[in-house]
This record gives sequence, structure tokens and C-alpha cells, in this order.
Amino acid sequence: MPQPKLATFPAIRGALKFYQVASIITGVGLLLLVAEMILKYTPLHVELFAGGSGGLLWFAPAIPGPGCEWFSLFIPGGNGCEMASAGDGFNISLFILVAHGWFYVVYLFSCFRIWSLMRWPFVRFVLLALGGIVPLLSFIMETRVAREVRTYLADREAAESVPSVPASEGSR
Repeated sequence: MPQPKLATFPAIRGALKFYQVASIITGVGLLLLVAEMILKYTPLHVELFAGGSGGLLWFAPAIPGPGCEWFSLFIPGGNGCEMASAGDGFNISLFILVAHGWFYVVYLFSCFRIWSLMRWPFVRFVLLALGGIVPLLSFIMETRVAREVRTYLADREAAESVPSVPASEGSR
């Protein structure tokens, strides 16, 4: 497996910081998205709003469309579930959905950057990318990747800083 060049170590450190921040933001966004989906698609059928007729923060009913039972989301080939919102004001639930979607693209870029600089196999990139889709995985991956990259960089720098002694001089 090819190894990163020493000249790329500063870029790797920057990419690692960017990856760590992106993975934490993506992980928090994904947890908020899961909570939003539970509120909207379980029998509660509510969405979170800010402002409007309900006050500062309030839950408005999300009205399920025809044929929209909770299990219709999991039927293969089903047409999904159309929900209408009865709230006014700023729809925080929709904002969470859109923000996570867009920030997932930023997260994928951070995964690609650290993956390409570290010269890992493609399977590793796929595992990193899953961190933005599987709840809590981004936190686990962030911790592991940060530890692994820092250890690798420190070991490589230590190995390069040790002066190599020719075999003839080392045996005297």
C-alpha cells in the first residue's frame, strides 16, 4: 500500500481537523434528523416551528396524506408518505432536513480529502462516508481516524528523524 509523502503531512493535519469538525457537525445533524423523523412519521405527527401563531418554539401537527401509515415508509416499492404541515412560522424540522443534506456533501468532501491524502483503500472511504448516514457512526469514526492518523504521523516523523547509521559504522 502506498504511503503518504512527508511533504503532505501539514496538509494531512489540516484535512484531519476539517474532517473532525465536519464529522461532529454531521453527526449532530443526523441525530437531530432522526429525532425529527421520529416526531413526524410516528403516530405523533408533529413538526417543530419557530415563531408564528404558536409562539417562540412550538409543535404543529403534520397531517398525513392518504395511505400514509407509519409502515408505508418500509414497504418496498411504496410511494412514500406525503405530509402537509399545519404550522406557520419558520419550519425547524424542514431546516434540519435540508441543512443535514447539504452539510453531508461537505462531510463527504472532508472524507475524500483525508482518504486521498492518507492513501487508504477505497473501502475505507465508503466506511467514512457511512458516518453521515448511520447514526452515531460519525462520532466513532472521528475518534478512531483522529487517533490513527496522529499515531501514524508521529511514528513516521520519529522514524524519519532518527539518523540512519551505515552497517559498517554500527558494528564498531
